[in-house]
Amino acid sequence: MTDKYNAPEIEKKWQRKWADDKLYEVKEDSSRPKWYALTMFPYTSGDLHIGHWYAMAPSDVYARFKRLQGYNVLHPMGFDAFGLPAENAAIKRGIHPYKWTMQNVENMRRQLKSMGSMYDWSREVITCQPEYYKWTQWFFLKLYEHGLAYRSKSPVNWCPQCQVVLANEQVENGLCWRCETPVVKRDLEQWLFRITKYADELMEHKDIDWPERIQLMQRNWVGKSYGTEISFALDHPGVTEKEIKVFTTRPDTVFGATFMVLAPEHPLVAKLISVDKKAEAEAYIARTRRSTEIERLSAEKEKDGVSIGAYVTNRLTGEKIPIWIADYVLLGYGTGAVMAVPAHDERDFAFAKKYNIPIKVVIASPEWKDEELENAYIGDGTMVNSGQFDGLPSQQGAKAVTDYLEKKDWGKGTISYRMRDWLISRQRYWGAPIPMVYCAKCGTVPVQEKDLPVLLPEEAEFKPTGESPLKYNGKFVNTTCPKCSSPAKRETDTIDGFLCSSWYFLRYCSPHYGKAAFDPEKIKYWMPVNIYTGGAEHAVMHLLYARFFTKAIRDMGLIDFGEPFIKLFNQGIIIADHQKMSKSKGNIVNPDEYVNELGADTVRAYMMFIGPWEQGGEWFDTGISGISRWLNRVWNLVLEEYQPKTIDADATRELERFKHQTIKRVSGDMDRLRFNTMIAALMEFTNFLIKVRGNGSVAASDWEKGIETLIILLAPTAPHLAEELWHRTGHEYSIHNQSWPKWDETLAKEDEITLVVQVNGKLRDRISVQASIGENEAKQLAQNSERVKPYTQNNKIVNIIYIPSRLVNIVVK
Repeated sequence: MTDKYNAPEIEKKWQRKWADDKLYEVKEDSSRPKWYALTMFPYTSGDLHIGHWYAMAPSDVYARFKRLQGYNVLHPMGFDAFGLPAENAAIKRGIHPYKWTMQNVENMRRQLKSMGSMYDWSREVITCQPEYYKWTQWFFLKLYEHGLAYRSKSPVNWCPQCQVVLANEQVENGLCWRCETPVVKRDLEQWLFRITKYADELMEHKDIDWPERIQLMQRNWVGKSYGTEISFALDHPGVTEKEIKVFTTRPDTVFGATFMVLAPEHPLVAKLISVDKKAEAEAYIARTRRSTEIERLSAEKEKDGVSIGAYVTNRLTGEKIPIWIADYVLLGYGTGAVMAVPAHDERDFAFAKKYNIPIKVVIASPEWKDEELENAYIGDGTMVNSGQFDGLPSQQGAKAVTDYLEKKDWGKGTISYRMRDWLISRQRYWGAPIPMVYCAKCGTVPVQEKDLPVLLPEEAEFKPTGESPLKYNGKFVNTTCPKCSSPAKRETDTIDGFLCSSWYFLRYCSPHYGKAAFDPEKIKYWMPVNIYTGGAEHAVMHLLYARFFTKAIRDMGLIDFGEPFIKLFNQGIIIADHQKMSKSKGNIVNPDEYVNELGADTVRAYMMFIGPWEQGGEWFDTGISGISRWLNRVWNLVLEEYQPKTIDADATRELERFKHQTIKRVSGDMDRLRFNTMIAALMEFTNFLIKVRGNGSVAASDWEKGIETLIILLAPTAPHLAEELWHRTGHEYSIHNQSWPKWDETLAKEDEITLVVQVNGKLRDRISVQASIGENEAKQLAQNSERVKPYTQNNKIVNIIYIPSRLVNIVVK
């Protein structure tokens, strides 16, 4: 009898040994191919739940597999530590955000280590530490230096609950992405990054292996549209602007424009409102600011607006058309102005009907008989009521109108994008200070690089004013101008935490490098990341920002590649009680309990067996108990003494075949990240070896080779158990420094037999098949034989007789 498998005790022992020996610390090694395997680092929320494990454990299994294959594997870990949740939690608990964050880091680091992952902890990065955010600030200065960071006053997304500005990507269905409070608009001076400069590149994914749905989400977010910019003449007393430009994808409808709509926030509105319309318009604007974008764009919402008493001239018709404001036009999209063509746009049609605005048909459908429209016609057709363009098909007409506008200098063919520049100012304390200074003499001045980092002061007074707490810290705010040394004021906004996570993968390559953000030589060795794993919810925030940042610093000459992650894999989610886990539902699964009772290896294996990694699955205690029983069987199988009885050549061949088939299956499943079927293959091999041990029909040496193979194949999934079994079977430490076994196609191939096929007892065919063929498959092959079909296809099959491994006889009438 062997001693009992005590997983928690074994795991603690080997974790200490691996740490003491620095087993997973990795150095650059030109003699081996590199492999950079990265999992999205966690936010310092306090505890790792089972969802974190589902992201991290399978990723670690794959990294271990690549290591055993001979790759020099970098698999680092760190913490995304700045941001609003830490600040809010600290306020709620009456504790400093730094202290709260670092306590969480300690706890989460302990949990991550209990997982048994092969993280190189010597490379840990924590984004709220000055040695990290010094370089975040340095990158801000570089973006500013290259014209990619600028300050502008504009309407911003404002979360009243979080008291913070949100980037467009952080507004989901009109709600704050963190607290789900409806977002409203405010005007503020903000810092932005010119991500739109890279719009076209961000739509391309040609050199990377990313899921198609992520590529589509990013392309849709960038939202590239081909169309025409059209100028409408403006002649208004006291207004210097002489035109209002609109962007349209339907220039063929311009003759049908009977009014113009401006976004209520448009800067021209205040200049154009007539005295008699001012009160009504201002009330409408105030109401609009309290609405979310999703509310404003809702198809269910009745379209309404206010005429502001001003006009523009449609240059192609010479007609003056009224200007309205309406909340369904957004300042952030296009030019913030729309030429309204009610006959050919559903929103404009509803609006025109409500306010009795003329509806002029300019695109005729084949069925149109010069009658009043009951609904907007939005399809292609023939241009009518369009002057010299009458009779042209609408697509041809669109080009002709654009050419005419360009000739008259009234417009031009152009491209519009849905994506807007990345707003990075945050009116909060817990973030990297923006390294800019405001001087009465010199204006806006960047902090000198030698003076970085601009440290966050320890003192902060938190007030629900919507302004940064740093604004009330005189010691922080009051400084001297880097240019003229006159008294000056620091910028009090902090940097969006997404900038910190846009470059952390670069810092891992040389985390202690003091001369720059990273060591260029080590970047050349490790980057780009070979495989990046994490949630699909980051498609238009972190993943888009990281790609922009990488392309921007490439163009600065800091790196020589434009894509940070060669392959992206998005895991699914784990649910419990048939629903997504959340604290409010009380169905959070705490992995610590299971690690303490059953061991981390059991949790790791169950995570991968629960379902296809990209799909996720449901957590069941009965399921993890089954995995625990399997690992206990492996323990007993390996350690109980094998006693050969009568050696059988066929049994030996079968062991060799099954072993090579298992190596092939497990290797293929690992390469494809099909961990659930990989575990199934290991279970089948375990059951096969149990049968072999019971029969005692192979030599001890063959048995030992089979056991060795099982242990190594198990090592990525259950690293502690595999290390213990490797040690107990007399092998050299460590199993994680061994080589992944290779399979022999010849040995893995099933033996073949000749299957005789008869019809009514007469020989009709002989088929070569695998010896392990089952009855149903044999019968199907026999019926599908081209030599057999002429004798069966016009007859009724009344019976099929099967003699295993020998014969199929089809009886027909």
